[in-house]
Amino acid sequence: MAAASAEADPGSLGAAGRMRKDFPPELAAAALSQVTLRRRARPKLPWADDMFFTPEGLEQATRHEVAAWRARQFLAAGIADVFDLGCGIGADSMAFLEAGLVAHAVETDPDTAALATANLALMGGNPVLVARAEDVDVPERAGVFLDPARRTDRGRTWRVEDFSPPWSLVLHHLAAQAFCCVKMGPGLPKGLIPDGVRATWVSHRGDVVEASLWNGAGPARAAVVFPRDGGAPVELAADVPRELPVRPPGRFVIEPDNAVVRAGLVTEIQPQVDLWLLDEHTAYLSADEPVDTPLADCFEVVDILDYDIATLRRYVAQHNIGTLEIKKRAIDVDPAALRKQLRPRGAARATLILARTPRGARVIVANRLRL
Repeated sequence: MAAASAEADPGSLGAAGRMRKDFPPELAAAALSQVTLRRRARPKLPWADDMFFTPEGLEQATRHEVAAWRARQFLAAGIADVFDLGCGIGADSMAFLEAGLVAHAVETDPDTAALATANLALMGGNPVLVARAEDVDVPERAGVFLDPARRTDRGRTWRVEDFSPPWSLVLHHLAAQAFCCVKMGPGLPKGLIPDGVRATWVSHRGDVVEASLWNGAGPARAAVVFPRDGGAPVELAADVPRELPVRPPGRFVIEPDNAVVRAGLVTEIQPQVDLWLLDEHTAYLSADEPVDTPLADCFEVVDILDYDIATLRRYVAQHNIGTLEIKKRAIDVDPAALRKQLRPRGAARATLILARTPRGARVIVANRLRL
């Protein structure tokens, strides 16, 4: 590993040739692969340079800040022991250990369990139990965490028959008394959310990274947003979102974070402000005062134009716009292709928001506010 780590490009043929001079080919390839995965994992996990990975395990591993947030939810519920049923490479169990919880990690694949055992040892954790998740008896007062694998030979799937651990086990633990969290993909179909379970969509620095199901008390839908500037996560939750009127654009247009959109909580981002929708089926809001919240981006309206390429191209040229941000929802437009058609050149910058309004599709020229 030390020799592989000294390579600037561990994936190169040159690195492989140099390594094979001193080590058996399979060992050299394994070490170079681990170094490549460790470097890829650095933005995601603070312990990346000392961990062991599989490509699938790294892909499925939770970003550390999100895993730490989840561990705090278990602590707040009074949980001391967490059973991580299907732990993969152990990233979530490492976050549980870091938070002071006792992690009982279980993994059905012996090779992955060996890697996870080495990873948990970094945090003083116990060896991973090699067993099927459905064969583990969870004590009454312990918490449960599940992250079902949803990959087949054809790629990711939402067919519950293909989940591992099985969906029946997920439903069993969500219906049980033990505090339980199930990590799912952000595209979670609403039809899979059991009655009485809280669904939470999580956005991390602008990316919606997961949806999670919780069997504790609380509103039915929630969004958790980790701000792009690195601040503390902000949570929004409600059982029945309020209804808002539909009106033409005001002085400001507000674009909710995608976690808020997926949670169906667009109308809840700032109840104390007079907000309205531009279209009842589209997640753009408007107001006559700026909205300052990590849950949404706010834009000051400069002009409102018809959606016509010649008109837009002329506007961009007349206003010397060279840096052009294009945003759209529910309108069939390729922003990259549109930007090419508009030929932006110059020193000014602007945002074009393509939106449905009570007067039809419009292009809102705006300035992004950084409050």
